[in-house]
Amino acid sequence: MDPLRRSSLIFGLFFAGTFIFSIPALPFYEHILHDPGYILERGFDPRVSTGAVLEILLAICNIATAIVIFPLVKRVRETVALGYIAVRIVESVMILAGVISLMSVVTLRAVVPPQADTEVLTMAGRVLVAFHDWTFMLGPQFCAGLGNGFLLGYLMYRSGLVPRRMALLGLVGGPLAFLGGVLVLFGVLEQMSVGLFALTALEIVWELSLILYPLARGFRTPDVSGEPTVQARGAA
Repeated sequence: MDPLRRSSLIFGLFFAGTFIFSIPALPFYEHILHDPGYILERGFDPRVSTGAVLEILLAICNIATAIVIFPLVKRVRETVALGYIAVRIVESVMILAGVISLMSVVTLRAVVPPQADTEVLTMAGRVLVAFHDWTFMLGPQFCAGLGNGFLLGYLMYRSGLVPRRMALLGLVGGPLAFLGGVLVLFGVLEQMSVGLFALTALEIVWELSLILYPLARGFRTPDVSGEPTVQARGAA
């Protein structure tokens, strides 16, 4: 297989993994995130552990996407390519920090004796869940907007690995997703709100295209000059 085609397949599969492992994790967290009395129940909860495994795989896929694409885009601007790797690592650390917080709730639920102060225990559980909620915002919202959106969009646009009009989705959608996160920080929007989804929609479309195009069509020959080639003008 052509090395460029092989790289596009590996990249597309790892990027698909970021969706495959992130979305199914949410149903496994339903009770721990939304039931204030969850921590007062007794026993270990394998549902949360299953969600944790999925998010660990998500973190692996996040970093892998940046590592796979690095050799192809470093000639465009190596500092930006390294920046993309750094952002993906930070995002993965945020995800794993959220996993640790939820597994801490599960641990408390399993080991705290029945005579423990239920009010204090409930408050501890809600603090850990709130910590998870903010890692979810600071990780996927900000890091995806900056990393997958702006930085990767820039690298794809300059390299011509994908059609340049397609790369504009990331260059525009990334900053909009980042803006949505800022508005949540200042209380203008709520997490998981319609307004936040509207600002993130273009970024989601861009990330989906980074699955479909590399898998179905493969990357184009990199244009390290950053100028559109004749082929790119016609197809973009």
